[in-house]
Amino acid sequence: MRKLILLATSILLCEGVGLLATPFTLSAIPIWYMHLHKPFFSPPNWLFGPVWTTLFLLMGISLFLVMRKSVVKKRVKIAVYYFLAQLLVNFLWSFLFFGLKSPILGLVDIIVLFILIILTMKQFLPVSRIAFWLLVPYVLWVGFATVLNISIVVLN
Repeated sequence: MRKLILLATSILLCEGVGLLATPFTLSAIPIWYMHLHKPFFSPPNWLFGPVWTTLFLLMGISLFLVMRKSVVKKRVKIAVYYFLAQLLVNFLWSFLFFGLKSPILGLVDIIVLFILIILTMKQFLPVSRIAFWLLVPYVLWVGFATVLNISIVVLN
C-alpha cells in the first residue's frame, strides 16, 4: 500500500506541474503564440498536450522507482533533489515563454532544463536503470523543444 501511495504521489506531482503551467500556455496560444513565425518542423498545437501528459507520467514513474529505494540514502536523496530542480525549471519554461511571452528567456530556461535532465539521468542510473530509461523520451523531447525554441527566437 505504501508503494502504491508513493507511485500515485510521484505521478500526481509531475502531472500537477504540467497542470499548473497550463494556464500560461493556453491563454497565450490564441493571442500571441499563433502569430509567431515558426519553423516548418513545428508540431501542431494539439500534439503538445498528449506528449507532455505522457512525459509527466513517465517522469512520475521514474521518480517513484528512485524514491522507493529509500530517500534516506544519500545517493537517492541527491537524485531526488536533481529531479525536483529540473521539474521546477520545467514549470518555469511555460511561465517565461508563454506567460512573459519571452522566447529568449524560454531559451535560457530550456537549455538549463536540458542540462538538469541529463544530470538527473546521471544520478538516476546507479539507483535504477529503468528510471534512467524512462527519462530518455523526456530528454529527447526537450532536445527537440530546444531546437524549436531556438528557431522561434531566430525567426522572430
